[in-house]
Amino acid sequence: MDLEQRILLAETRIFKAVFPNTTNHYDTLFGGTAMALMDEVAFITATRFTRKTMVTVSSDKIDFNMPIPSGTIIELVGKILHIGNTSLKVLVEIYVEEMYAFGRQKAITGSFTFVAIDENKQPVKVVD
Repeated sequence: MDLEQRILLAETRIFKAVFPNTTNHYDTLFGGTAMALMDEVAFITATRFTRKTMVTVSSDKIDFNMPIPSGTIIELVGKILHIGNTSLKVLVEIYVEEMYAFGRQKAITGSFTFVAIDENKQPVKVVD
């Protein structure tokens, strides 16, 4: 399998419903909850690409472009953005849609950097 195929196959999509137990006093998704979900999707994306042990080393930038209200559906999409020697960067976007209406909007965008490690927790190449 070539590199482009691996990148395409690593794309990860997860859907969630936003319930009141994940919202703040404004009745919108907690920023920290969004970040945790994004890190999880980024981790899955990185692991699907490398099939190695991956650890998060940074959340590089997260833009909260609009609030995500309770009672909506979100889709988190993870894509490989950059491949280094022992690290890679994953872009994660969160889209929000009303449960009972068509259409969706991009609400949050962020990137996460991961390092591949061996059993001794030492960095290894992400692509052999």
